[in-house]
Amino acid sequence: MTSDDRIFYRDLLRIAVPIALQNLIASSVNMLDTVMVGRLGAVELAAVGLGNQIWFLLMLLLFGISTGAGVFTAQYWGKRDVAGIRRTTGLSMALGLGAALAFMVAAMAFPRFILGLYSKDPEVVRIGAEYLRLAAPSFPFAAASFAFSLALRGVERVKLPLAATVVSLATNAILNYALIFGKFGAPALGVRGAAIATVLSRVIETAIVFLGAYARKMPPAGTLKEFRSWGSGFLSRFARIAAPVVVNEVLWSLGITSYNAILARVGTEAIAAYNVTSTVSQLAMVLFMGTANASAVMLGKRIGEGDRATAFAWARRFAIMAPLIGVATGALLIPASLALPWLFALGAEPLRQARLMILALAVIFPFKVFNLHVVIGICRSGGDTRFGAFFDIFGVWLFGVPLAALGAFVLRVEPWVVFALLSFDEVAKSGLGVWRLASKKWLNDVTV
Repeated sequence: MTSDDRIFYRDLLRIAVPIALQNLIASSVNMLDTVMVGRLGAVELAAVGLGNQIWFLLMLLLFGISTGAGVFTAQYWGKRDVAGIRRTTGLSMALGLGAALAFMVAAMAFPRFILGLYSKDPEVVRIGAEYLRLAAPSFPFAAASFAFSLALRGVERVKLPLAATVVSLATNAILNYALIFGKFGAPALGVRGAAIATVLSRVIETAIVFLGAYARKMPPAGTLKEFRSWGSGFLSRFARIAAPVVVNEVLWSLGITSYNAILARVGTEAIAAYNVTSTVSQLAMVLFMGTANASAVMLGKRIGEGDRATAFAWARRFAIMAPLIGVATGALLIPASLALPWLFALGAEPLRQARLMILALAVIFPFKVFNLHVVIGICRSGGDTRFGAFFDIFGVWLFGVPLAALGAFVLRVEPWVVFALLSFDEVAKSGLGVWRLASKKWLNDVTV
């Protein structure tokens, strides 16, 4: 093994493992939440799943802002420019908090109208609106924590966000169990209990991230003046790089919520099965979210240092390694699908649909993993955010949404076939990703 190999794998393990563990814990608790709510019934599971679509939209908007900022953070870190890191972090938090407050007001004021866009089942809309109104106050806390945690990742401080996630999600799991089912002397609040647990756990996570970062004087932990030190030149550069990422995440997330709307209109059992599949998919993707985010930091840092040759060599390595591991992970989904009846009390038909959806997921999983690394790791590390936006939007809106609508409303195929059709976008766009990687057009230093 060469010294370059040792550096690659050392950095990969040091950055990817804590991020992967953080995502594993988050996805495991999310799956536990889904199991607990699923014990209440298919209607409750569908209601909470649709209520969480609003959080999903906000989360992807925050992800777009924060990962757009992350392009600058990683490259500033390569130059050891702490002032640039703090300036970027401050702008990212300001934009994220503004979006979170707007979403919170809308979710608390018009929850029935919003969820009525997804489902025509009045009971699903009623329960989902109740959940959404109570969960909405968590949005600003989540936005602040999200932006700051991604800034910490960009400077290779990944243990603190992991610790905050462990404490927060453990609290969420315990409170969910207590407040959903009335354990430990608490009242049995059902889906209302799940919403209250979400708010409290996100407040705790935010407190841990900020107190820990400032106590240890980490690079993103600046003063209010440092956070607001945006010059017009920086704002224009930030907008040029971050705006395509935000557009990417917003339009991609609208595509994903369109999938939910399509399946919800097929039926409550169909959307319940899709919610189960989405949870399993998130759990299966945890390792790759770690490696994709690690690749963004590792490649961005090398570009900031001026080492383009190493950045390109490492990008090719990620593009080969990740899908190969994805093949093995996809294979593991096949026996995992057989465990669904022991986890979810949903009835025979939604469980059958969920099992078949997971089998379809297993087939496209390596393509899904490759595309994730192209967008998050390779394109964004070099500021190639316009192509990344086109790449994602092209797949969802040219293939995924039209094929899902065709299957659901014209061909009227089974829900699992609708899922297979919408998943075809991952296969369709992977060839485009190979071309962009080889072109080297994604290799740019955005800080100069």
